This record gives sequence, C-alpha cells and structure tokens, in this order.
Amino acid sequence: MENINYLAFAIPAFFLFLYIEYVLAVRLKKAHLFKYESSISNVSIGIAERLLNLFIAASFYDLFNYVYKHYALLSIPNTWWVWILLIMATDLVWYWYHRLGHEVNFFWAAHIVHHQSEEFNLTVSARITTFQALIRSAFWCALPFVGFHPAMVITILTVHGAYSFFTHTQLIPRLRWLEHILVTPSLHGIHHASDEKYLDKNYGDVFVFWDKIFGTYQREEEPPKYGLTHPIKSYSFLWQHFHYYFEIAEATNRVVGFKNKLKVIFGHPAVLNQDIRPLLEQKYLQHKSKDTYRFKFKKYLNIQIVVCVIMLTFLTAYFKDLNLVDQLFFLVFIIITLINCGALMEQIRWIYYLECIRLILIISFIFFKLDWFGAILLPTISLVILERFFTLSRLYKRYVLQYEKIKK
Repeated sequence: MENINYLAFAIPAFFLFLYIEYVLAVRLKKAHLFKYESSISNVSIGIAERLLNLFIAASFYDLFNYVYKHYALLSIPNTWWVWILLIMATDLVWYWYHRLGHEVNFFWAAHIVHHQSEEFNLTVSARITTFQALIRSAFWCALPFVGFHPAMVITILTVHGAYSFFTHTQLIPRLRWLEHILVTPSLHGIHHASDEKYLDKNYGDVFVFWDKIFGTYQREEEPPKYGLTHPIKSYSFLWQHFHYYFEIAEATNRVVGFKNKLKVIFGHPAVLNQDIRPLLEQKYLQHKSKDTYRFKFKKYLNIQIVVCVIMLTFLTAYFKDLNLVDQLFFLVFIIITLINCGALMEQIRWIYYLECIRLILIISFIFFKLDWFGAILLPTISLVILERFFTLSRLYKRYVLQYEKIKK
C-alpha cells in the first residue's frame, strides 16, 4: 500500500479538537453544552458523509475540470492576489448556496440535517450529508466556470471548510471587533438558532460582507436557542437523513396538478404544512410512551463509534489501494453500524436482527477473502440454528445491550 491519502489524518485531528473542547467545557463548568445522544448522532452523520464522499470525491474534481476546460469564461492566472479574489468568490457562492438551502424545500431537505441538533459545539460541524455535498458541488461549478483553475478551487474549498469547523462552538467569547469582517462563532450560532428574530440570518461562512450587502446580517442580542423551529423527535440515523424528503412527498400528494407539486418541491419551507411531520412521526417512528424496558447501551455504542472511526481512517488512507469488494465491505459495514447506533439510542426492538445482518456480512466477507465460496451460506444457517435452540436474541439483550425492565 503505497498511495496513502494524508487527508486521513484529518479524522483523528477532528476528534482531538472535540476532546479539547469537551475538556475545556468541563473545566469552565459548561459540560451542559454537550448531550451524549445528540453528540453521537452528530458524529455518526459526519462519519457517513466522509465515508460516502470517498466514493464520489474524485468526480467533484472531474466535474470542475470539465467545466473549466469546456466553458470557462476567463483564464485567471495563479498569482497571489487571485487567491484573495478566489476566497471572496468562494464565500459569495457559499452565501447563495446556503441561502437557497434555507429558502427552497428541495435544497432544505439536504441541509436541514445540519440544523437538527439542539446543541452547538464542534460535533455539529460534522452534521453534513452527502446529499448536501452533491448540491454544494454543483454550486461550486460557478468558480471554474468563471475561470479559476480546479486545483485552486479544491485547495481553497479545503481552507474554507476548515475555517467553518471552528465557528461551531460556544467556548469562544464574542469577538465584537472581528464581527465587522469575519463570521465568528457567535454570529454562526445565530444562524443555528430557532428564535424568530434570528431565523434566516448570517448565511456567510467566512466573511460577513455578503450578509450585510443582502440584508441578512444579525448580531447576537439574547442567547440563542439552537435547533429547528419544529424539532424532530428521533435520533434515528435514517429518519434524520430522510424525514424531510418524506414530508415533501406527503405535501405533494396533498395537492393537485403538476405546477402545484413543483411549487411544493421548490417552495419555501415556511409554507410547508406543519402538521405533516407529526403525522409521519406517528406513522414511522417507534413510540416509547408505553415501553417498560431500556438498553444500557453507552459502552457498546462507544465501541461501535470507535470501530467506525478506525475503519474510516484506514479506508480514507488506503482507499485507492483497496479493490472494489473491500471498499464496499467497509461501506456497508460502517453504514449498518451507524444505523445500529441510531437504533440503540431510539431503543428500537429490531436491533438484534440488524446485528445478525452485520455478523453475516463479516463472516461472509472473511469466507469470500479465503475463497470458501461453498460455505458462504453457513453464517446464516448457523444463526438460525443458534436462535432456534439457544434463543440468542434474549442473550444478546441481556449481556450485550444489558436489557433491563424499567421500574415503575
């Protein structure tokens, strides 16, 4: 394995900064800024986005390169002053991508995930979906279209993204003098607020110029309340990713005519019927009001997250050296594990069956690598037999999940 991708080291660096922020929060008696389930949910979504982007990141550069070669309006040179111009242009494109992400349902469906968390710390910066990355890359095409070289664009996007990571924290006090130029954690915290006076404000990622020019600038006045105006009631990995697409689908089913359906898809989120989400939650989510059990899952969940991080780091570092089968194994295993983590926090009863699928996947992959094709069905048959004679599901809940009755 020779082609190491050194961007893999950004993953442990990310967690190092998370650890530093948490330690500082504890020392400053602000540990309440972190909520276990929410932080795990944030990290899980970030892992999935980094994982899926490994399979499509190269296509982003290819797309930029294609636009640059065939449609570039100018041939902008690589000089020092161009980099200043490029970072300004990048932030301007971001502003409009970000603003439309809040004003158009189709875009909001991808971006809403970033705003679901009711906490505001560095873990929230990871709440990006691959859907959002795809849409964002389409907007970035404006840069090579103007005439910036794709290599310059990719470089500046890395810097641009790194800066925004550090604006997701409450531990940095207000920097009032800097708020005249740059987006600070206080200003970006306003963007994540659900208070009415703070809604649809501060779309810029690095500079405040665009918000001031286009009338969306807002300084912090009262402490913000973070999250959505209508919070979702789930830590489910799948539900957090797809609930708004279900809401759009339900809203389009309620109207007649193609034009009216398009108005829903490309309309403003504020006009979407607010009774849709509770109805869908009632239909699709498991309800806990009458549950008499719980899983003491934290240790087990922590192990799974650590395993996912290690696997993602390894896959990122050696992605180009692995064959497609190995890559797909990592992809499927990590995604199933992240779904499992969300199911644990939701106390969902079918976790055991998801575990069986994951175990079958691991053993089947091992058999495949050893060329034991004749025994590929053995894991499934073995689990069926063990469940039949030893009730593995009961043992799993008792000793792995530490399943217990809730005393009333």
